[in-house]
Amino acid sequence: MSDYLPPVRSSRWPLMRQRWSNLLFAHWPVSPEVLRPYLPPRLELDLFDGQAWLGVVPFTMSHIRPLGLPAVPGLSALHELNVRTYARLDGVPGVWFLSLDATQPLGVWAARTLFHLPYLHARMQLTHTPDGTLHATATRTHRSEPAATFAASWQPGAALPLAQPNTLAHFLTERYHLYTAGHTVRAGQHGNSLWRGQLWHAPWALREATLTRWESTLVESHGLSTPAGPPLLHAADKLDVWVEELRRV
Repeated sequence: MSDYLPPVRSSRWPLMRQRWSNLLFAHWPVSPEVLRPYLPPRLELDLFDGQAWLGVVPFTMSHIRPLGLPAVPGLSALHELNVRTYARLDGVPGVWFLSLDATQPLGVWAARTLFHLPYLHARMQLTHTPDGTLHATATRTHRSEPAATFAASWQPGAALPLAQPNTLAHFLTERYHLYTAGHTVRAGQHGNSLWRGQLWHAPWALREATLTRWESTLVESHGLSTPAGPPLLHAADKLDVWVEELRRV
């Protein structure tokens, strides 16, 4: 099977539609031995040239609605901030989330209950200044979970060429599956079942990005250290996403 699904929809009927915007990919290379305990035994870390990658991704999700139904006012938009790495099962690559902090309480409940994803309640703002700089701040508020805060500012820059297969940018961004094993993803603790979800969207329109502020304890909330050195950055233009049901694997 190809490492990456082509940007076409599968034969299954999507559950919902979303729009993602104001997005920043911030990635660091990490030793595979560091991240291996955070995946269930059946999942294999997905590596690029033998290297694992850890990402922190803030963005805005809007236009959320079940397919065929209108958006519900007050429930159709949220800010999200996820901590992620990459995994594969039976040759199918996908995203593995350590956590997904989000601002919409009902959305957090639905994602945890219906999609088995480790969403956590948070207060978060994502704003623009006249010069095009984006500012994101977040404070985790989820009870019984480790505290975490985040503050970052970045400015999207020049458009980048479309990411090509077998490049690092493609490996980090062109992902059309996700894996989850329940709500708990601390090292050595996982849910009892493994699920795979599928997304469809056009290829990312990536941009250069310049980081002017980065203060975060998100990675530390998982018992890890933020890797040394500046992250590899990609800003992204908005795109529409179709989400299919999760299936147990």
